[in-house]
Amino acid sequence: MGSVTIETFGPEIAEAMKMYDKYVICVDKTPEEFEASLGSLLNKAIKAYDSRGPQLRHGIALDKYVTVILSQNDGPRPLCGIYFNLCSPYQKQSLPKTVKPVVEEIGEGQPKSEG
Repeated sequence: MGSVTIETFGPEIAEAMKMYDKYVICVDKTPEEFEASLGSLLNKAIKAYDSRGPQLRHGIALDKYVTVILSQNDGPRPLCGIYFNLCSPYQKQSLPKTVKPVVEEIGEGQPKSEG
């Protein structure tokens, strides 16, 4: 098989960009930043795919927003899956189990709600 590059997956990138533009609401990345991030993830997935062990069939790269998977198949190039991860900038970050939330009292001895 020939060399696998980002350009190999042009149709997949174009489709992901259309979906990002149409359906994904993301306050952290503009479409241009998303495209650059997608290129970086694809490069990482290609490196993982090229350096995988003999019994492995995939190369995977991900960040908080996107997962890219390259899968070996019988064709001339690997299959490319681009998945949007569900996340929210408003999601409450959980505390480590060793940390206890501080409860402050607000007037009349009423404890302040943790939520």
